[in-house]
Amino acid sequence: MRFQLVFSILGKILLIIGGCMVFPLLWSLYYHEKDVLGLFYAMMSTILAGGLLCFFLKSKETIRQREGFAIVTLGWIMASLFGALPYLFTGTLTSFTDAFFETMSGFTTTGASVLGNIEVLSHGIVFWRCLTHWLGGMGFMLLFVALLSQIGGGGLQMFKAEAPGGRLAEKIKPRIQDSAKILWATYVILSLTLMILLLLGGMNFFDSLCHAFGTMATGGFSTKSQNIGYYDSSYIQWMITFFMFAAGANLALFYQSIYKRTFVFWKNEEFRLYLLITLTGVLLVFLDLMRNQPGGVEETLRMAAFQVVSMLTTTGYASVDFNQWPVFSKIMLLLIMFVGGCSGSTGGAIKVGRLLILIKHTWVEIFRLIHPRSIKYLKIGHKIVPENIVLNTLQFFFLYITIFFIGTAVMGALGLDMVESLTSVISSLSNVGFGLGDVGPSGNFAHIPGVGKWMLCFLMLLGRLEIFTVLVLFLPEVWKKA
Repeated sequence: MRFQLVFSILGKILLIIGGCMVFPLLWSLYYHEKDVLGLFYAMMSTILAGGLLCFFLKSKETIRQREGFAIVTLGWIMASLFGALPYLFTGTLTSFTDAFFETMSGFTTTGASVLGNIEVLSHGIVFWRCLTHWLGGMGFMLLFVALLSQIGGGGLQMFKAEAPGGRLAEKIKPRIQDSAKILWATYVILSLTLMILLLLGGMNFFDSLCHAFGTMATGGFSTKSQNIGYYDSSYIQWMITFFMFAAGANLALFYQSIYKRTFVFWKNEEFRLYLLITLTGVLLVFLDLMRNQPGGVEETLRMAAFQVVSMLTTTGYASVDFNQWPVFSKIMLLLIMFVGGCSGSTGGAIKVGRLLILIKHTWVEIFRLIHPRSIKYLKIGHKIVPENIVLNTLQFFFLYITIFFIGTAVMGALGLDMVESLTSVISSLSNVGFGLGDVGPSGNFAHIPGVGKWMLCFLMLLGRLEIFTVLVLFLPEVWKKA
């Protein structure tokens, strides 16, 4: 491990994070709010730290695989450490644990919060919360890959380590920088489109921008304590539902549809399964709500569609308090929290692509039991899936479920009841943000003990970087000089 190279890159990442803090500072200046100095100190502290690392630890070496893993994981941790400064320096949060939790939740697009009344916060802090979503959704590391020229062979590893979907993520162009630029450009265009549509629906500019950030990042932070339920508007809720669904799809498909001038979504087997899961979930919840709760057809369908898509894509927005829903509907929401969006989307959880591989692998194994001498390959979209990808998927699923059970046991030992333990862990590991019970849409995570918050922060990081990128750093040989 070449530590000088690693910390030199981390310094540049801090410069990006510090530079982004100018935007919440400008909002506070515009509204003449008292937290201007706190945001300024946070920004300068981050830029100074990044500048010192770059100045004293200059390195022109290219990034190799092990440095790629270290840069991605340590970069997210360092970004969260310094991203907590605006909360601390403005006095919004006095506990470092709470500030780190809020920031890690933001960057990993989890959306879990320790803050209660959002309306009392300054515009600068509210914007910083939502901006952490947007930066973390596509990945500030991926932005760095798009801008960096010295990434070498490690750039592909950084792309795979951070781009949602892990080893299932594919390059769009031969050069990794070009792929990163295209993904970010698509992300920006979709975000601006949603912002304009929300403006047309009656939201003010600030709220439109913040909710566009939270939606396209599948994050879930809102400018209102009531979340999307504050906006009693069918137009706004349907529009956010559609764009949450879009954010849960592979963003590369948008580029391919425009570039090839043909609708490639339906040709993509993962997208078809994603659409099937969405429609099935919406239909089942809709029928359950119609049977158990009085309400109009459009209103019930809108509630069902919004909440199912929100949980499936791991956005975590809420239009109603689904804690009050029938048991079957809550079970459905809990189950789809494990699924997540497509590979190459901003969604978290297991991913539809991995689920598709698991389903097809099961079918292949059953077929081989009946025809032991036959040769049958696992194919997706007429392409044979390499054996190492299948094995990687099986390992990921095993680790995911194992970590979920261990995390649930730990949270239970800290005094949370079964529902809170289960849903707080899956909410963090899948980067959803909401659970059931006291961590549901009408509550928050403030009451969880400090140890529990650090545990959930670790689960958020594992979920966002898809487990392997983080766990590989626990191998001693990764840190040996080479």
